[in-house]
Amino acid sequence: MLTVKNLVKETVSKSIERVDEDLAGVPPWKVVAGTAGTCLAIHYVYTILDHKIPLHIRVKNCVFRLVKKIPSVKQKITDEKEKIRKSFVEEMTGACAQLQEILTLPDDSSTNDQVLSLVNDYLGVGGMNWKEGAMSGTVYNCSKEGLQLISEVYGLTSLTNPLHPDAFPGIRQMEMEVVRMTCHMFNGDSKTVGCVTTGGTESIILACKSYRDMAIEKGIKYPEILCPVSAHAAFDKAADMLGISIRHVPLDPESMRVNISAMRGMISGNTMMLVGSAPQFPHGSIDPIQEIAALGIRYNIPVHVDACLGGFLIPFMNSAGFQVPAFDFSVPGVTSISADTHKYGYAPKGTSVIMYRNAKIRSYQWFSFPDWPGGIYATPTIGGSRSGGIIAACWATMVSYGKQGYIQATREIVSTTKKIAEEIKTVPSLKIVGRPDVSVVAFTSESFNVYSLSDALKGRGWALNALQFPECVH
Repeated sequence: MLTVKNLVKETVSKSIERVDEDLAGVPPWKVVAGTAGTCLAIHYVYTILDHKIPLHIRVKNCVFRLVKKIPSVKQKITDEKEKIRKSFVEEMTGACAQLQEILTLPDDSSTNDQVLSLVNDYLGVGGMNWKEGAMSGTVYNCSKEGLQLISEVYGLTSLTNPLHPDAFPGIRQMEMEVVRMTCHMFNGDSKTVGCVTTGGTESIILACKSYRDMAIEKGIKYPEILCPVSAHAAFDKAADMLGISIRHVPLDPESMRVNISAMRGMISGNTMMLVGSAPQFPHGSIDPIQEIAALGIRYNIPVHVDACLGGFLIPFMNSAGFQVPAFDFSVPGVTSISADTHKYGYAPKGTSVIMYRNAKIRSYQWFSFPDWPGGIYATPTIGGSRSGGIIAACWATMVSYGKQGYIQATREIVSTTKKIAEEIKTVPSLKIVGRPDVSVVAFTSESFNVYSLSDALKGRGWALNALQFPECVH
């Protein structure tokens, strides 16, 4: 009876005999050269396919580089870049033309009154009325009482540095309390941890760094971020800085929320994290966090919720009388959340919170270098020395507002969002883009160039954000 083992043995033997017959009379050097050449070709094809940057992107980049070398194309690009540069220079520096520039250190010292006079001169230029809220996404807190509190607290703590908790234990305590208060807002338990960062971009980069290192530890050679097209560009920045890949999942064209079926189909063995926004910046829609988290559980992939924009609104929406789907640590599968305290948390610019479901995940965020001659160097975030004054001012703002203060602010903001959206719907030539779920209303027009409307509004003192893909403003 012929066994499988014997069958394989016989097949291999016949194959060897066939090869010997085919190569009979072939010079040995040709056999060696052919074998080596075949191995090199296979290795070359493998290196092309096994790369952190997808093949189609590398081909596109290569074609673009070659096209740019064509003299006429190269000249056209140079001319356009020069036009843009001149436009930027004029826009950025024109308002300051009346100021007396200080380009070298003054020979003599200046009094405080002289310096403050100059500061008022510098702050007095520019025509945008940001103090009255006429600039979208620029300044979130113009409360005189709040600004006075921030100024006084920062003045008391401006010289402190949380890098040295032994010298400033109170600042360390404040940072811990900011994290714990924020974790509680997002339904975290006693195991939920986090850090205060300098902004949403740093919070996102740190989360990506943590998941990259986790993926490498699991044996993933080319870790890859999987996020919606509408996810903040900070994820692309993180991919660039951390040397990892990023893939963008298409959106549902009506709701502008991420297409879950497409996300499921794009998951691969390299996927290191899934991303959802609550809400996303361009159109204000909240991604289906529960469905994304379910994918994370199913495929054992971490899920990050980017709540940088609405992080101090959505936790209070239910209490303020508005329905919002679950988006936080109450959702199984959500492993980290970023929320900006310097937006609707009304803290001064330069503060955000990155939260993790447990300390194990956060441990991948740390940096420690024990072999430096200057001693052990270890930091929890990207920065080394940080401003203790910013952390203290953030803490003071949160304590000052309290839960009821944020609920009232949320009630007013979301009500205004809904009112603006309803009024836009009454204008026949305008169309809402996406779902204005929280604090962003995006709109476009099928009748005219919506950017011309944006420019006209800016001429009247209202600066909105211009968006693309699709063309709209918010």
